[in-house]
Amino acid sequence: MAKTKAAPVVRDHTPQKTPYRAPLVAVTFLFFIWGFLTALNDILIPHLKAVFDLSYTQAMLIQFAFFGAYFIMSVPSGRIVARFGYQQGIVLGLLTAGCGALLFYPSASAPSYPLFLVALFVLAAGITLLQVAANPYVSVLGKPETASSRLTLTQAFNSLGTTLAPYLGGLFILKAGLRASDVMPSLSPELLQAFRLQEAASVKMPYLALAAALIGFAAVMAFLKLPVIASAEGHGHKPAGLFAALRHPHVVLGGLAIFCYVGAEVSISSFLINFLGQPDIAGLDATAAARFVAYYWGGAMVGRFIGSALLQRIEAGKLLGLFAAIAGGLVVTTSLTDGMVAMWAIVSIGLFNSIMFPTIFTLGISGLGHLTSQGASILVMSIIGGAIIPLVSGALADRYGIQMALLLSAACYLYILYYGMAGSRSA
Repeated sequence: MAKTKAAPVVRDHTPQKTPYRAPLVAVTFLFFIWGFLTALNDILIPHLKAVFDLSYTQAMLIQFAFFGAYFIMSVPSGRIVARFGYQQGIVLGLLTAGCGALLFYPSASAPSYPLFLVALFVLAAGITLLQVAANPYVSVLGKPETASSRLTLTQAFNSLGTTLAPYLGGLFILKAGLRASDVMPSLSPELLQAFRLQEAASVKMPYLALAAALIGFAAVMAFLKLPVIASAEGHGHKPAGLFAALRHPHVVLGGLAIFCYVGAEVSISSFLINFLGQPDIAGLDATAAARFVAYYWGGAMVGRFIGSALLQRIEAGKLLGLFAAIAGGLVVTTSLTDGMVAMWAIVSIGLFNSIMFPTIFTLGISGLGHLTSQGASILVMSIIGGAIIPLVSGALADRYGIQMALLLSAACYLYILYYGMAGSRSA
């Protein structure tokens, strides 16, 4: 990749009048992009489940392939950021994600479920690099004491992406696929293959459009002049491995908190369309249920705007613990009730998920200095929870039903409560 023109180095002692607004606006758009791409998985799961006649466990391989990339690619991503800086890391991440989106075209043309999983892995590999670069960049791009508030605000635009994706995905992808599931059992093998080809094709245009947007924005980011935060990018220090950051207990405990948070959030969103379609819950068709997935992610967006203000007045760990306790209570309510109570309880969880990722992230990399990119790699690696916990939840749902499977998410929120109140104080 061609090197961009060197940007001026900004030291940590630079006066706060430094104009960080333009870089924050540019990087905030990245949060929107990867939020949109991530939430589209909630549409792909019921769509491909119907097209390929999958079990819940098999359908959750979508999340396993996507979030598994975070675990595999986070260490290489951290090294790329440490070596080349945040800006070039962002450009490479956008280009990689664009290539992953392009792979949806041959996957749908086959059609092949394994090829879809490969495309998702490549797409997520690019997003992993964006996460490793953009999250710590936002946290150090300003006053340390307002890092949680600042990252929560930018994450609100991530939630804007996750809110719009289910609505647009339901409009362009789900309508055809879920109608097909009603007639697929009566089709001959030849007609069934033709139907699968037709239904899988509904993802082609949306992902081609996303590929064009990703590659186009990579070109824009390559020519922007973003400030370099010297102490956070490792300037003047020998490259450090992950073990150096692992010596900090709050990083390790924060990684487990990220594992639990992403696993719980993704499990819940992955089940939503099928859960709301159950006769004893709401009996909604897939397109109507997709709107409630948008409400779930929209709650996270609203909560992040509110949380950004609250975090300037309330200690981050305490607010994190409070939100985790409420989210856990809502999961238990969802598991033990039915009808409208269960429906609105599960949708409301999104509001209290809102501050969790940015707050855990900033608490986890607090005080790391030149080890920031290594600490960020560990935290991003922990997003593997979005692969493991939904897969286990899918197996539980196949055996015991969705409501009982959701109790695993309640256990995740219990640990996040501990991290907010005690674990994060080991910094």
